[in-house]
Amino acid sequence: MSRAPLVRAILTFGILATALYFAISTPARLGLDLRGGTQIVLETRDSPTAKANAESTDRALQVLNRRVDALGVSEPILTRSGERRIIVELPGVQDPREAEEVIGKTAQLTFHPVTGIAQPNEKAKQGERIVPDEGGQPLRLGPAALTGEGVSDAAGGTDPQQGLGWFVTVDFNGSGGGAWKDLTAKAACAAPNDPTRRIAIVLDDRVISSPQVDPSVPCNVGIPGNNTQITGNFTQESAQELAVLVKGGALPVPVEIIEQRTVGPTLGADAIDASWKAAAIGLALTGLFIVVVYRMMGLLATVALALYALLSYAILVALGATLTLPGLAGFVLAIGMAIDANVLVFERAREEYAAAPKKGLSSALSRGYSGAWSAIIDSNVTTLLAAGLLFFLASGPVRGFGVTLSIGVLASMVTALIVARLFTEWAVRRTFVRNRPGISGIGSIGRVRTWLTERNPDLMKRGRLWLGIAALLVVVALTGIFTRGLNWGVEFTGGRLIEYSMSRAVDVDAAREAVADAGFPRAVVQRSGEDNISVRTSELTNDEAFEVEQALAKVGGDVTKERDELIGPSLGNELRTKALIALGVALIAQMLYLAIRFRWTFGVGAVLAMFHDIVIVTGLFAWLGKPIDGVYLAAALTIIGLSVNDTVVVFDRVRELWAANPKTPFRQSANTAALQTVPRTINTGLGAMFILAALAFLGGDSLTDFAIALLAGLFIGTYSSTFTATPIAIELQAKSKSGPPRSRTKAPQSAARKRAQRAGSGAVV
Repeated sequence: MSRAPLVRAILTFGILATALYFAISTPARLGLDLRGGTQIVLETRDSPTAKANAESTDRALQVLNRRVDALGVSEPILTRSGERRIIVELPGVQDPREAEEVIGKTAQLTFHPVTGIAQPNEKAKQGERIVPDEGGQPLRLGPAALTGEGVSDAAGGTDPQQGLGWFVTVDFNGSGGGAWKDLTAKAACAAPNDPTRRIAIVLDDRVISSPQVDPSVPCNVGIPGNNTQITGNFTQESAQELAVLVKGGALPVPVEIIEQRTVGPTLGADAIDASWKAAAIGLALTGLFIVVVYRMMGLLATVALALYALLSYAILVALGATLTLPGLAGFVLAIGMAIDANVLVFERAREEYAAAPKKGLSSALSRGYSGAWSAIIDSNVTTLLAAGLLFFLASGPVRGFGVTLSIGVLASMVTALIVARLFTEWAVRRTFVRNRPGISGIGSIGRVRTWLTERNPDLMKRGRLWLGIAALLVVVALTGIFTRGLNWGVEFTGGRLIEYSMSRAVDVDAAREAVADAGFPRAVVQRSGEDNISVRTSELTNDEAFEVEQALAKVGGDVTKERDELIGPSLGNELRTKALIALGVALIAQMLYLAIRFRWTFGVGAVLAMFHDIVIVTGLFAWLGKPIDGVYLAAALTIIGLSVNDTVVVFDRVRELWAANPKTPFRQSANTAALQTVPRTINTGLGAMFILAALAFLGGDSLTDFAIALLAGLFIGTYSSTFTATPIAIELQAKSKSGPPRSRTKAPQSAARKRAQRAGSGAVV
């Protein structure tokens, strides 16, 4: 007896136990778009004294860490991205003005002696500068005597016993204490209340504090030690704010906000709730469908599918990956795609049983797993290529989609080839099932392929007609793209998009008028979803965004910011370029892989079919006016993967039939392969459609467009694998001098096997 089942059993229980441990013990790390908060992407710039590179960006990151820590934000995350970018995540922060006020300070923190009060229209002397103090009075400042590099810490405090109120304690490091002593020693020589007895603390060309040296400090002695106190009319808030600015110190290079995203906590909670409902409903419908089609094998595959969800989640939390909103969609979508491998195996097992029923169900199922291995690997590799491109070329939350889709593909292979195999092979060995092959789901010939075998339609005889229809659809799509134009999202154009919800219903015209009256007549104000209002502009500062919010509050009552996206124009161009590169590289990578695994005629046919699918879906979005943004990019690359999945299965069967019957004309082998793979195409397509339909209806505004794009892509991709890719391969092969591939089996085919290949067994209800 083979030890393989025992090995698979041990491996299965080990995998599931490990997955259960991580799922229970490790909480998921949610992105800001799911838990609410603000994400800011900063880019360092060159200054006259320093160059923006990895080293200076790391030093800037350290300064920003100190500033963010002083904000008191729970679990802030700051990371360097690339050489010159810093990503700041601030959970729970809904007003980005506060974060910008502290984080965005870019100039050197400096301490200056005050040389006097500047007169109106007075010009600064050489070596001096004139800057208004915190009360607006212009001060003449001497050269900086101390920079932020000499400050190690600062904190707001109070001492009720001494009646000092709130004050700020500043700690110095290195030579900072000595420089402070010298600075205060000179200032102490001036008479009390003399302006020159003051010291100005300057940040970002603004005096943030200008305290006077205490009268008790002697002339030319100064304040010794490595710390000092700044007193004044501080409140708790103002003392802590000054401490944050002083403690943060100086950024070695200027930084610029190139991206900012704010998501309300309710939007994230609603997205999670909707996604889990979509996953549950989609999983139930998919499971019910495959149980009806594949009976007992379908029931066991559904159990494995539930375990697949557990395994995917465990891998996600074990890797510490951040779950974003598009990532959550990828997680849900991968559940529908996970059934693909099981369908391939069961269809192949039906063929094997029909070819040799006397060998029994167990032998047929085992040969089904072996025979479907090639198509499973090919289809999953192409999906991983698309997911990998998303991870490396996309940005922000969309990268999370690439991560979860990759995890889903790997987990689906484990559950289909190890977990589901253990369950199904155990079942077909039971005497009850062996004696009743009909209940197994692989012991009967399917209705669809029975009908196709009896009719045996020559679909490829009209190959050029199908290509003409495909060309017509592409022309209609391109007409929409060039006449209506693409509605590039703010992510690809730059600008700002803010979505608000209000306590009472507001007509969009009234909202548009309110925003225009506030000073923003060019803002695009639209209805978002059923009740929300979205405002989109090319440029809008945080203070101006607050003015827009106040204007909407006058007509809509209480206003809540649900979503806020700010993309700099340079970043928008960069993201759009990366998106086009990602699509181009995806097409080339898929073609190369298919050319290596099959031959160039197959590769070109598959890529042209993919191009056909993407153009049609993009044209559909152009005609409907849907936004082309990062989420659409995720959908487009997924469409490429789904399209190739179907095409790979068809071409894998074409190659097998052509190698087994080299004297048969290629067009006839391709036609037979297309007919034989129809059940698999329909079954896997319906499995994914259940999930996507649930996402479209339950996923909310954030995921509806994503689901619509994938539904359209899945339908078109299913069609094109047979009626576009295959006819193109036939036309190209007719011009190619290459012959059929070598058969992978040298054993002669029995008459039963030949009948099975013609008939197959792919039941579809």
